[in-house]
Amino acid sequence: WDILALQANLEDGLAAHAARHGTDLASLGIDTWGVDFALLDRDDTLAGLPHHYRDRRTSGMIDVAFGILPREAIFELTGVQFIDINTLYQLLAMRHANAAALASAKTLLMIPDLFNFWLSGVKTSEWTIASTTQMTDPRTRQWSRPLLDALDLPFDILPPIVEPVTVLGPLLPSVASRTGFGKATPQIIAPASHDTGSAIAAVPATTPNFGYISSGTWSLVGVEAHEPAMGAAALRYNFTNEGGIDNTYRVLKNISGLWLVQECRRSWVRNGTDWSYGDLTEHAAKAPAFRSLLDPAHPSLVAPDDMPTAIRERCAALGQPIPDEPGAFVRCALESLALAYRQTFDQLAEVRGVGIDSIHIVGGGSQN
Repeated sequence: WDILALQANLEDGLAAHAARHGTDLASLGIDTWGVDFALLDRDDTLAGLPHHYRDRRTSGMIDVAFGILPREAIFELTGVQFIDINTLYQLLAMRHANAAALASAKTLLMIPDLFNFWLSGVKTSEWTIASTTQMTDPRTRQWSRPLLDALDLPFDILPPIVEPVTVLGPLLPSVASRTGFGKATPQIIAPASHDTGSAIAAVPATTPNFGYISSGTWSLVGVEAHEPAMGAAALRYNFTNEGGIDNTYRVLKNISGLWLVQECRRSWVRNGTDWSYGDLTEHAAKAPAFRSLLDPAHPSLVAPDDMPTAIRERCAALGQPIPDEPGAFVRCALESLALAYRQTFDQLAEVRGVGIDSIHIVGGGSQN
């Protein structure tokens, strides 16, 4: 990630606000995607740019972890879905590669926590973003030292965890000066710093057993609960327990989402055909229904060099008709996602012993 460019863009936004609307800004909160992090050295300087979660360095790291602790033990300690993009496996990959950045690190900050540090000077990890790492205990809402010690991962580089809506402090004078805020001191607040945590906090639910689909590059399908789901069924179906606001938990499953469509479109644009998402939806509406279906979470679809080729190969391996035009590819992706959502809600009903009485779709994918 070009994290310095993102910080510059953030400060440009603050400067634009000050220029257009003045400096009467009460507070600022930041949320971002989960699992990725930055490492800082003893001088609080970046020890390299943060890696993208789709980097292939984590390939095989789940099996490495299972060679030290069984699956059941890791789930009992963390209650988090096993998916190789998790912070836990990124750190394990660095440990096994003897990465210099990890050896020199004095602090690990998740991406929104890094921005908060650069704005406020305060190093913390907000609970909802920390819970995406697979390194926290959902019962204590703190880092799981037993897990990290067992995997020989550093514990002392982790900052204290704070609950959502913690006031970190005023905007640093140096940032205020650069952005035109002068002596104004908007407060930097750690909201639900995981973007899905903030999205679910905003769901206009009116029933107690509502479900949600946070739809974008990823689809996060789940429920809001007052206790983590730590039983055998949650482990069997690979659910996760991520932090929420007001002492809640987001019991959910991460599904690959509209990444399949986005990457198909990227491939077609690269080859000279620039269809809009509206065009692709129209093509999909005209394609035959339920012709080709696949598991959107299959490893071959996580980071392929070419998504249409990966979908063709997966359909061929399953003995299903191979999509032959854009509408068929998009219909295959969307119908596969819809069935994955339905299956996930059925599994959630089994895990929790109660059904879903309404479903709210939030995020950019809600426009599809």
